[in-house]
Amino acid sequence: MADSPVTINPPGGGNPSENGPSPQEQKQMEQAYAQMKRKMAMEEIGRKIKHKIMVLSGKGGVGKSTVSTGLALSLAQQGHKVGILDIDITGPNVPKMMGLDGRRLHVENKRIHPAEGHLGVKVISMAFLLDDEDTPVVWRGPIKLGAIQQFIGDVEWGQLDYLVIDFPPGTSDEPLTVAQSLPDIDGMVIVTTPQQVALLDSRKSITFSESLKVPVLGVVENMSGFTISGTAQPGTDISVGAPGGKTLSTTAGEDGAFSFTLDIFKEGGGKATAEEFGVPFLGALPFDPGFVRGGDDGVHRIVSEPEGASAQAFAKVVDAIQGQLNQGGSSGLEIV
Repeated sequence: MADSPVTINPPGGGNPSENGPSPQEQKQMEQAYAQMKRKMAMEEIGRKIKHKIMVLSGKGGVGKSTVSTGLALSLAQQGHKVGILDIDITGPNVPKMMGLDGRRLHVENKRIHPAEGHLGVKVISMAFLLDDEDTPVVWRGPIKLGAIQQFIGDVEWGQLDYLVIDFPPGTSDEPLTVAQSLPDIDGMVIVTTPQQVALLDSRKSITFSESLKVPVLGVVENMSGFTISGTAQPGTDISVGAPGGKTLSTTAGEDGAFSFTLDIFKEGGGKATAEEFGVPFLGALPFDPGFVRGGDDGVHRIVSEPEGASAQAFAKVVDAIQGQLNQGGSSGLEIV
């Protein structure tokens, strides 16, 4: 006669399913544990990075990524350890501007190691995860926000003096997620151009800072003016037609040199907006066609011409930002 099957009940009686977690509960616990580990990692990263700066713009096309990379490279020129976190999930451009096109990220012990670009600047971007740069990233909000948290919590940045965070245009989930995930953000830099449409959107970004509880370090006016230089006979009077039907006149100097600055997108709007909202004006950056070539070639203007006019303009903006950081943030708009 065959032995009867033996049933062993778990301690406390009942079925095993009544005392152990179900597969769904097990998955939820694992997710909660992973989230807790990531939160702890974010806090640790926050302690290792001295300054964290958000770069935002109210609309696209104002050169925000160009400004972000320029700030990072200008800081690196000063000898600082710098990183760029490219949060633009659907349109990441920072790797191309930093000469890192086609690069892949290195993962070791479940930690993501940033790629290293010009002047030793560390870079993390969605572009590194795409097999083809023409592949669109079609993600709904929760998936996108999860990727942002992973970019923050799972990256081995090491010790940094500055982390520049480049966002997509507008005021949406991305800056809110970063502000809630990364502790002790120093403030945000608002990028605009002088024309009225861009200024309207930059005002929204300044107001948006209140909901993030992040100070505004100041406003940067990009594409502020295009300078034409040349030589002629010393003392020659020279005139050129300028935008808006204006005529600009000058006289060649003793060495024959002359220059004009054309305000292609008007002038002074960024400064006026900053004054209106009581936030610092960090400076103006010239309209420089070299940024277009540099962006395509992967050699930023600051790298190709470290002593040029654009590099000097970025250095002034960086000095202004550092001045705000030394004061403990914006002295204008109070965030409570």
